[in-house]
Amino acid sequence: MKSYLFSIIAVAMLFVSCSSQQEVNVYSARHYDTDQALYDEFTQETGIKVNLIEGGSDELIERVKSEGLNSPADILITVDAGRLWRAEEADILQPFESEILEERVPSSFRHPDGLWVGLSKRVRGLVVNPETVENYEELTYEDLADPRFEGRVCIRSSNNIYNQSLVASMIETLGAEATEEWAKGLVANMAREPQGGDRDQIRAVAAGVCDVAVANHYYLAVMITGDDEADQEAASNVQFVFPNQGEDGRGAHVNISGAGILKNAPNKANAVRFLEYLTTPKAQKYFISGNNEYPINDNAEIAPVLQQFGEYKSDAVNVSALGSNNPEAIRIMDRAGWK
Repeated sequence: MKSYLFSIIAVAMLFVSCSSQQEVNVYSARHYDTDQALYDEFTQETGIKVNLIEGGSDELIERVKSEGLNSPADILITVDAGRLWRAEEADILQPFESEILEERVPSSFRHPDGLWVGLSKRVRGLVVNPETVENYEELTYEDLADPRFEGRVCIRSSNNIYNQSLVASMIETLGAEATEEWAKGLVANMAREPQGGDRDQIRAVAAGVCDVAVANHYYLAVMITGDDEADQEAASNVQFVFPNQGEDGRGAHVNISGAGILKNAPNKANAVRFLEYLTTPKAQKYFISGNNEYPINDNAEIAPVLQQFGEYKSDAVNVSALGSNNPEAIRIMDRAGWK
């Protein structure tokens, strides 16, 4: 009787084990139709079902925290290393290892302790009026604080995580003191108080409100390829610039969309397999096409619209510093009067 009972228990445990091995639960702050097509292909190729919950980054982090030990979530996908740092600070991630990910993802786009990995790249560059900005190909981020750009710079609010991460990268490279002086110079050169999103900064350059703006590359790409004729016209009158590209330049500031495996993930092996799949050249094509991002895997093709932007050199800062330097970046922006 005991042997029979043990057999029943063993079969039940095996069934539960097999069931859990055939799914992965993804909490994602990305909202692109192409992502769903990608998840469907992963299921077709592996038999592992992707259960998707979407929401804002902070909302999903709070959800995982409130779920605690009972959280069904395996993976958190979000945008910006600063938000991955928030997940790290919330102590909801666990380290993982994968030789495949180490091979495909450059070390500067992976957490040093294996808590998360980059999946796509986002360049925060400059958008200029090529008719009014001389030698724009040679521009640096530091130039935004130069007196020659007084009243000529547009940029969004200091509350924006992309700007916070840019400042955090400069802290890592230049030090806090030099970065604060730069931030004060930038504020002095603003053509208007910060307002709107990145596309609003691009439109402002096209309209002559300012001569140079800070924006993520894909916002301009979307304006170029979108259906809005006014945005297409605006995009045709500006030029995207990768800053700090000179021989001694440190390269353009690059951020990521990335993902980590959650601390109480019930399907960790499937989660690692899912992340490995997302970094294949085939999957990268899907993953980046929804938002015209750059692939994290250098062997993947870039979107056609990005070819007109040309090649670029990126800085060598490990993007984990964008999170760890975030509190200091916010303090610097506040003291500089960056609204």
